[in-house]
Amino acid sequence: MKRRAFVSSAFAVLTAASLPWQRALAALDGSGNQVTLKPSDIDDLRTSIRGQLLIPGQNGYDAARHVWNGAFDKKPALIVRCAGAADVRDAIQFARSHNLLVAVRGGGHSLSGQSVCDGGIMIDLSPMQSVRVDPVAKRACVDGGTLLGQFDREAQAFGLATTAGTVSHTGVGGLTLGGGFGRIGRRFGLACDNLIGAEVITADGSFVKASTQENQELLWGLRGGGGNFGVVTCFEYQLHPVTPTMVGGELVFPFVKGRELLRSFADFIDGASDEMYADAMIVPTPNGRILALDVCHSGTPAQAEKELAQLRKIGKPLQDGLKSTTYVKLQSAADANYPHGRGYYIKSGFIHTIKPKVIDTIVTYLDAGPMPTGIIGFVHQGGAIARVKPDATAFWNRNANHSVIMIGFWDDKTAADANMKWVRAGWKSVEPLTDGFYVNELAHDDPERRICGTYGDNYPRLVALKKRYDPTNVLRLNANIRPDA
Repeated sequence: MKRRAFVSSAFAVLTAASLPWQRALAALDGSGNQVTLKPSDIDDLRTSIRGQLLIPGQNGYDAARHVWNGAFDKKPALIVRCAGAADVRDAIQFARSHNLLVAVRGGGHSLSGQSVCDGGIMIDLSPMQSVRVDPVAKRACVDGGTLLGQFDREAQAFGLATTAGTVSHTGVGGLTLGGGFGRIGRRFGLACDNLIGAEVITADGSFVKASTQENQELLWGLRGGGGNFGVVTCFEYQLHPVTPTMVGGELVFPFVKGRELLRSFADFIDGASDEMYADAMIVPTPNGRILALDVCHSGTPAQAEKELAQLRKIGKPLQDGLKSTTYVKLQSAADANYPHGRGYYIKSGFIHTIKPKVIDTIVTYLDAGPMPTGIIGFVHQGGAIARVKPDATAFWNRNANHSVIMIGFWDDKTAADANMKWVRAGWKSVEPLTDGFYVNELAHDDPERRICGTYGDNYPRLVALKKRYDPTNVLRLNANIRPDA
């Protein structure tokens, strides 16, 4: 053999041996049993997609598998970074043919860590981030991997917006499919209420369009039923004229007379206009607890001035950051409080109003012992959200004006157990005062009965929809609605 040919042949053998997809790969099926993926099958998938296929040991794998909630450190056997709907279809069909466990990642913000999995296939939509706004029709088509901040910036360039969360690095997909609260939700309803169409790859790999004209039942289920019925590759939203400039920011009070302060806040917020949004969070600081209000008033300057003057009277503020600013800036104002990689554990439930019993229970628990790194708070709802009939969408809990939440978080993993223990202990006394919960705030240890209960009378209809579109429960890593329930 000539030297040049020999060297070329030897290089090819060494290169092939070093490529991860040239070896068999251990994976897990949907039941947790080990399966072996042949190199030829992996290579077939790699060559069929426009996007990128990553497996353990390959450059970019670790960066792609990490999600927002640092409490989870899972390692999929395969990550398909999808470039389009065809890649999603190929990934699902591959998963079905090998009976693989499937996780779907949009923005990666799953509190329960279910946007990534151990040993299965992760279908990663994050490369798909196109936003196309039609300012005449007041509609937007948004790819499934888009983040809320990207959506807001494009829509606001035309003086438009729709409800889109409160942390800009959240993904549109998970937020919308679970319901979708936000700073202008009291004016325009949930994100899912403004979902008017979707392009979906179902669990059998079919491409389906859902809208008010076709597959209406599927659209009904996507409006709050989570990721149970398919992978949404494109969302179509109704947009609304929204002035780019609003009044908002953070208003901080000392939490010294906690009961009196919360009762004053409750009295004010019960009579708030639809343009008024205020989350209230009890936060520990080195100098004692504070009540931090995340405020957005989307009405006229005169309306805002009058209503915010009343809000300031609930106590003597330590800090008054309320000012005229842009909606886009308000939407990212809380981002630094919820960084990627930090560990998070949450419990939440809906309440109709902030009643004295709720206040007394929370303050009594806070006074019983030291508060670790965490928060207890009230997320603002009501308004237009409550004016939608419970059976008009999959999202059932329309009568709640707030969601009470307890969050433990940590940067040092050794603090995880103590923070989770604090949340669980407090939630034992708070949960009986709640009615249902927001499925996007599902904890990894929440029992199945919580999911069934929070959908109320809509649950049997959701089970029927699940049987139709995912009868074998391929898409189970979510607030799961089992087809055999």
